[in-house]
Amino acid sequence: MNQTMDYKASLLQRIEDKTARVGVVGLGYVGLPFAVEKAKVGYAVVGIDRSAKRVAQVNAGQNYISDVKDEDLRELVGRGLIQATTSFDCVPELDVIVIAVPTPLTKNLAPDLQYVEGVTAEIAKYLRPGQLISLESTTYPGTTEEVMLPILQTSGLKLNRDFFLAHSPERVDPGNARYTTKNTNKVVGGVGPESLEVAVAFYSKTIEHVVPVSSAKAAELVKVFENTFRAVNIALVNEITLLCDRMGLNVWEVLDAAFTKPFGIMPFYPGPGVGGHCIPLDPHYLEWKAKEYNFNTHFISLAGEINRKMPEFTVEKAIRVLSQMGKPLKGAKVLLLGMAYKANLSDYRESPAIEVYKLLKKGGAEVVFHDEWTPHVEEHGVVADSVELTDELLGAVDLVIITTNHKNVDYERVVRLSKAVLDTRYATRGIQSPNVVLL
Repeated sequence: MNQTMDYKASLLQRIEDKTARVGVVGLGYVGLPFAVEKAKVGYAVVGIDRSAKRVAQVNAGQNYISDVKDEDLRELVGRGLIQATTSFDCVPELDVIVIAVPTPLTKNLAPDLQYVEGVTAEIAKYLRPGQLISLESTTYPGTTEEVMLPILQTSGLKLNRDFFLAHSPERVDPGNARYTTKNTNKVVGGVGPESLEVAVAFYSKTIEHVVPVSSAKAAELVKVFENTFRAVNIALVNEITLLCDRMGLNVWEVLDAAFTKPFGIMPFYPGPGVGGHCIPLDPHYLEWKAKEYNFNTHFISLAGEINRKMPEFTVEKAIRVLSQMGKPLKGAKVLLLGMAYKANLSDYRESPAIEVYKLLKKGGAEVVFHDEWTPHVEEHGVVADSVELTDELLGAVDLVIITTNHKNVDYERVVRLSKAVLDTRYATRGIQSPNVVLL
């Protein structure tokens, strides 16, 4: 017991006086902003990433994440508070290791934990007494305790005596100017009370408000519920969009009016599908895990089905617009405005625009895209570069489809110069033209 108290007390003291060395595995949209916030309050941070390019950029103070200020990263690297490596050899020198790696799905919509398992196995090789391991990657309830813990215990060390283990799901909303890593409430669940105590102490030094829950499993469920809540509500407005299309109603008018109600409703909007790493993927983690308990998550399954249909519906509507112009899809020239999954971001992970692009190409259309935020796309078999949005291009294409409503596009110019515009994001709000067709 004294040894347990010694390890915990020593780690808590290092966390308190900020002499604890922090490791962040995965320097993407979650990991790099977190590393910056930790370094800002005085912790020395080592980022570990398998990408030699990312590691080189970080060590040169070159920022590649929109939620991180260029000058902040440069200053922290210059002061020696942030450094990066591709190797796990540094793990013995670290006191806290935060894991923020991808958790994708297989083709059968089952969890793919290869990155979590691989990183955990690497950490287990070097694990020493007095360390905290915290998983931030979104996953199904039970991952931290049922998958990570057995791997870490191959080190011969004992949980809550020698090392501590927690789950604290990331809540990053890329591009959100109001809520950042620092001021977004942080849910923390430990595998045991000692792990919870250490993890809460660690996160409280950076995050303004930490929300402890009873277990790592509860923390894991919190995150997948949050994303499932969004997925279900987006699916609802997408289904209303399909109905409005049949009824000849403007779904945007209906939603704008509905959202004037000051209580009992929350704004969600339709689009050509859902994108990013969270909404298209995370609900399926819960759907998959529920089957272990002989429980079918009907809402989640149906929401996923509806959302996955939206790229196909977008192309069907594009075919209708072209048909009214006397043009078949085959051979038609189509321009997509936007490849990012969200406005004013460069992130194109799981973007519905990519699926729209593929479906149009499959139908025989000549497709190009313009996106100043995302000049190059390479995902799901699509490899393409953004083209310049010239007057000549707008006049030459048969149809423009607005798939991402980036703020740096002159939509009045697009409408004025184009033969037809299919707007899936209501980017043309306030622009009156017979050339515009809304989703």
